[in-house]
Amino acid sequence: MLFNRETLLSLEEKTLAPYAMRASATRGRAYPEEESTYRTPFQKDRDRVVHTTAFRRLEYKTQVFVNYEGDYYRTRLTHTLEVAQVARSLARALGLNEDLAETIALAHDLGHPPFGHAGERVLHELMEDHGGFDHNQQSLRIVTHLERRYPGFRGLNLTWETREGIVKHETAYDIPSAEGYEPHLRPTLEAQIVNLADEIAYNAHDLDDGLRSGLLEPAQLEEVRAVRELAASLGIQLISLSEFERRVLIREFIGWMITDAIHATHAALEQAGVRSLEDVRRFPAHLATYSEEVRGLLGELRDFLYHKLYRHYHVMRQMGKARTVLERLFSAYVEIPEMLPPTVQQAVEEEGLYRAVCDYIAGMTDRFALEEYARLFDPYGR
Repeated sequence: MLFNRETLLSLEEKTLAPYAMRASATRGRAYPEEESTYRTPFQKDRDRVVHTTAFRRLEYKTQVFVNYEGDYYRTRLTHTLEVAQVARSLARALGLNEDLAETIALAHDLGHPPFGHAGERVLHELMEDHGGFDHNQQSLRIVTHLERRYPGFRGLNLTWETREGIVKHETAYDIPSAEGYEPHLRPTLEAQIVNLADEIAYNAHDLDDGLRSGLLEPAQLEEVRAVRELAASLGIQLISLSEFERRVLIREFIGWMITDAIHATHAALEQAGVRSLEDVRRFPAHLATYSEEVRGLLGELRDFLYHKLYRHYHVMRQMGKARTVLERLFSAYVEIPEMLPPTVQQAVEEEGLYRAVCDYIAGMTDRFALEEYARLFDPYGR
């Protein structure tokens, strides 16, 4: 039996919750295209995202630890894959569109520059008088303008709902600007659960990487009530945490957050009386959520990670290096644009000098940025 697009769309009609986003109801693409025979529009979006240059570059972009610090730490790519996995789990349990949730998750960090949030802050400061820099907007810019893979248009020509989910991505560390995508309305629930999936993934893996690196000591986790109580329920002594126990603890921690998000979101939908996608969009707050208790516990964890990991002197030293590298590269390119590759010089004519330089640097991996720095400023570099 073959499952063509019509069959897949019919299955969505029968199986998805009434407030889910159905591919058959998409607002479509900016440029008319023939849809695939065996894929829904959101599946086609997903595949296009995965095949981009920007997606492959995530392998060598920083999450917390710069790529050369070790093979086992998360990168932007592994973070993105973990977000997609959590988003699918949430979507399936809540009767939402897994394909749309997965696609938004896979695309949500395409616009991140090298060196994580530190790189984003530097680029925003450097571009302050030239339109600024925001990784959500840069992700949208990549899929609508910068990727060139098709003869009839620039970008990937993704569906409106995927683009909306990218630009409205929101977590404790990301505040979206959704101009052009109905900023007065909430995004789909599929987009909202990606926000939760992002938080669940980085809460767990930053804790895991912090312990693995030695920047966090297991005994310090006694300060974090959620982790302390979960460890106690598993019979794990934090002060003598083994490598195997760390893996068990992180796995159970992810499951605990996912389970709470599913139950709390379902309860919020029931309490709000949501019966349609329009109800979701017009509701005055996000409906994808945690329980009040868990929200408070995760706030404590975020504070702990901020002060004990993200502001650790080792991480700050690396971020200081990142600032120096990006500032000097940016200044050099602006002062002598002739040093830019021919394709970027052509972009200067189309986009203006500052935006073209910003796009070029934002697209760099950590590794390429460090190599480029050595090429430009090492007197013995080739």
